[in-house]
Amino acid sequence: MSAPGVACSPARRSTGLAARHDGQLVGIAHFLFHSNIWRDEVCYLQDLFVDEAARGQGAARALIDAVAAAARKRGASRYYWQTKQDNARARALYDKLARFRGFIRYDYSLE
Repeated sequence: MSAPGVACSPARRSTGLAARHDGQLVGIAHFLFHSNIWRDEVCYLQDLFVDEAARGQGAARALIDAVAAAARKRGASRYYWQTKQDNARARALYDKLARFRGFIRYDYSLE
């Protein structure tokens, strides 16, 4: 599994990666860098998707690792993402790669 193919969107400050297997696109990741109150720059994995038929073959891990490499290269001090609480399959992988810190996200409607 490989995660080459970088696409950048300067207007939105986001970057995209593609995972390919045997020449076929099997997954994507979108990430961005931002500052926050406590740190100069952090990396947020905004979107991670792997085709159902390719799951469990290393594409998600390759994409997560590729984003981590980009974050290290940029000098980010933190790399994080969110997932749905009931996304058991993804969380099984995430629990191997990262630490769950107990935060739950709330969305306040601005409409």
